Amino acid sequence: MKNNTIIASLSLILLAFPLTAQVVSKDSLATLKAERQMLEIGKRLNENKTQLAKLENEREGKLMEVSQTSENAQKSADANKQAADKLRDESQDRKLARRANNSAGSAKSDAKKARKAGYSLKKLDSDINSLKASIQKDEKELADMQPNILPEPMY
Repeated sequence: MKNNTIIASLSLILLAFPLTAQVVSKDSLATLKAERQMLEIGKRLNENKTQLAKLENEREGKLMEVSQTSENAQKSADANKQAADKLRDESQDRKLARRANNSAGSAKSDAKKARKAGYSLKKLDSDINSLKASIQKDEKELADMQPNILPEPMY
């Protein structure tokens, strides 16, 4: 009998427990919403900073690629000029004509590679600048959302 009354009273307490929910005020809801926004901005800021570091590391390789392709294009253009000059002296020579044609094709493809590398570097620089602007915007927004905490005066 005692066990039944104890179990019944415990079950009543457990059933009544969810009914006594804590009331959340509008101020605390606004505070929680602001904290959630700050966390989202912080997360986005960290992702952007990680992406920026990755892009800046890529930039070194792109710079080397641009200089290398530019150098190759210049060498190909010089070789093409020499082949064309030799062909000018002996315009009826098939072998020299074929060499001049091949060197012209090489010069054309090397120039195209150099242009593509330059465009790629410009795109990368544009992405880096865009990320930097986004990071500055997020940092400013995050700083504006931070509560102004003043130190308590010491008496």
